[in-house]
Amino acid sequence: MTRHLFSLALLAGLCACSSTSRNQPPAPAAVSPPPGSPAVATPVTTPPPVAVPARPAAAATISTPGDKPTLTDSQARALLNRLLPAGISDRQGWNNDILSAFAALRLPYRADNFCAVAAVIEQESSWQGDPTVPNLPAIVWGKIGERANKYLVPLPVVKTALLKTSPNGKSYKARIDSLRTEREMNLLFEDMAAEAGKLGLPLNMKNPIRTGGPMQVSVEFAEAHVRIWPYPYQTGNSIRNEVFTRRGGVYFGSAILLQYPAPYQDMRYRFADFNAGRYSSRNAALQAAVSQLTGRKLALDGDLLSYTGKQASGSTYQALLSLRSRLDMSQSAIERDLQQEKNSALGQSELYRKVFALADSKAGKPLARERMPQIDLHSPKISRKLTTQWFADKVNARYQACMARQ
Repeated sequence: MTRHLFSLALLAGLCACSSTSRNQPPAPAAVSPPPGSPAVATPVTTPPPVAVPARPAAAATISTPGDKPTLTDSQARALLNRLLPAGISDRQGWNNDILSAFAALRLPYRADNFCAVAAVIEQESSWQGDPTVPNLPAIVWGKIGERANKYLVPLPVVKTALLKTSPNGKSYKARIDSLRTEREMNLLFEDMAAEAGKLGLPLNMKNPIRTGGPMQVSVEFAEAHVRIWPYPYQTGNSIRNEVFTRRGGVYFGSAILLQYPAPYQDMRYRFADFNAGRYSSRNAALQAAVSQLTGRKLALDGDLLSYTGKQASGSTYQALLSLRSRLDMSQSAIERDLQQEKNSALGQSELYRKVFALADSKAGKPLARERMPQIDLHSPKISRKLTTQWFADKVNARYQACMARQ
């Protein structure tokens, strides 16, 4: 159970479960498409090959400290087989999907990268390709009831409308009553959204499910990623539906976790970024430096800039404006650099360099360039206080256990 698991965001749909993932676009991958590749793979209806695709000749798209020459396909398969935990269902299938994702994304075949992906899968879904959600029908009915109440529609009226036969031959009510997995739930809401007019309910029927699959990936991230990097599998499904498959979930989860240049020495901060949003750990360190320089207490959450209407705002932004003379930067220059908060470019920006130069000088030593984001996690499944640090530490423990299996 994590910040990602079962994150239905019912702000725009039938339910009101909070979205628990901040790893959203606009920067789905700090990479460029392979030369000659289309912007988006052309959907076809033939099934994908089971074999791992040929390894691209291009160099790895990410670099981390201690990079070593990549392994051959056969060496990588043998290594991954040693690293995967004992007793998981369809071990060969997981091996194929992970290697296929790495090949397509041009990620280095290395134990640390394999273990990072494996640790997230284990934490998010316990190696379930289509994760089950306990008490899912009761959760969905409860949230549908909350939404109906806002429209002053009695729940019995809603249930009567949902007796209508759905495209799979069962009534919508029967499908809700028998829900077990996230994929079933996504398909249900896809059908409900498509037939909203026929149901005759004054509710917003837009599909509210924002994350899913064995790595609990954001649908929005996946849809943005395929616009800059071709999806490798031949499919007639929508990208949304691919997220809820094992192969798609592993592919997009590997992309968001590893396919960007992160300036971290410790894998824990990638796990924190996976939970809180790319570069949140770097940004939290910048917030800590700004707090030290200004004496202002800032939320170290990795969010550097927000907007009120079209105007830039936020406590970190305001604190930086108070440093304008010391930074020798204009308001527009500060805002310009802060707009790179979700990209690697912020780390090379004038603002970043000047803030840390001042903060290092004041501290008399170099300050950390990464810091654990301080974020509380919210989800219908969470009954106790959990944080991004809790998530990162749990995944890191699984990561260390995996690395010990080399």
